[in-house]
Amino acid sequence: MAYCTQCGNSVADIDLFCARCGTKQAGAREAAPPSSAPPKSGDFLSEMSPRTASLLCYIPMVGWVAAIIVLASERFRRAAQVRFHAFQGLYLFAAWLLVEWVVVPMLRFDYGYDMGWHRLVRNGLQLAIFAAWILMMVKVSHDEDYRLPILGDLAERSASEQRG
Repeated sequence: MAYCTQCGNSVADIDLFCARCGTKQAGAREAAPPSSAPPKSGDFLSEMSPRTASLLCYIPMVGWVAAIIVLASERFRRAAQVRFHAFQGLYLFAAWLLVEWVVVPMLRFDYGYDMGWHRLVRNGLQLAIFAAWILMMVKVSHDEDYRLPILGDLAERSASEQRG
């Protein structure tokens, strides 16, 4: 049994304050929080593994949100591999946008006759990018280090500039 450092009242080992005078107790140990309590706001990154963070960066169409969160978080500031995957996921999404906003409108020029090849090119490019997202999700889930041909070099350069 411990005693209050101010008034001498008996206090338990886990009491943070004296019940009589309200003085904070120096030797008090905090009780462990109950395991059923919901996580506090912002704690999801502290409990997230690097593999999960990397995997989230490759979710098709929405992985860019996770990539930005990973790049902005303090938790993964020094995790070079996670930052690489975040950059590569961002560049993959930028490639998707490039196809949708630049290539597809350029292919829509119909000069008065049906040009079925533009649908083939558009669908082929979209399928290639979607397949790259899936491939990277599989590679990351198996802890394999894989760099996409052009985007991997860009991502490596961006991640190394962030370290320096």
